[in-house]
Amino acid sequence: MLREDGRVALPDEAAMVDFGMRLAAVAGEGGVVFLHGDLGMGKTTLCRGVLQGRGHRGAVKSPTYTLVEPYETEGGKVYHFDLYRLGDPEELEFLGIRDYLDGEALCLIEWPERGAGILPSADLEIEIGVEGQGRWLAWQYNTAKGRRLADKLSSDDASVAQGDEV
Repeated sequence: MLREDGRVALPDEAAMVDFGMRLAAVAGEGGVVFLHGDLGMGKTTLCRGVLQGRGHRGAVKSPTYTLVEPYETEGGKVYHFDLYRLGDPEELEFLGIRDYLDGEALCLIEWPERGAGILPSADLEIEIGVEGQGRWLAWQYNTAKGRRLADKLSSDDASVAQGDEV
């Protein structure tokens, strides 16, 4: 349930995956989603939920060394970026970042601050932090597309926070 402080409590890994599945369900038109949080917060777990929600049935690994992992899913293209090991934002140009940001694909970007100056503004930004043994999650939008995503997440947060199937 969305709390007064604008956060959703996710008590365990299953709840994080469920939230990712919900994000997949509401992000049908694609978009750019920045994922913020320290190491071990569950950013890749959230991405796994998004990919499962889009119909991906295989493993989901963090693209820490490759920087991007592309997925062709039943729900459309998803690109999972992990910029933790990015040496210089300019490296994104050599990677062909603009080709990935076609407006139709869903781009999930971990450690987006490492791509500052090259990455566009995110439609939606998700922050993940520690709460007891679990995590809290909050989001903000930066674009009209992001606002639609945020509104859908906010209106359906109760089922996500309780870990119900989406």
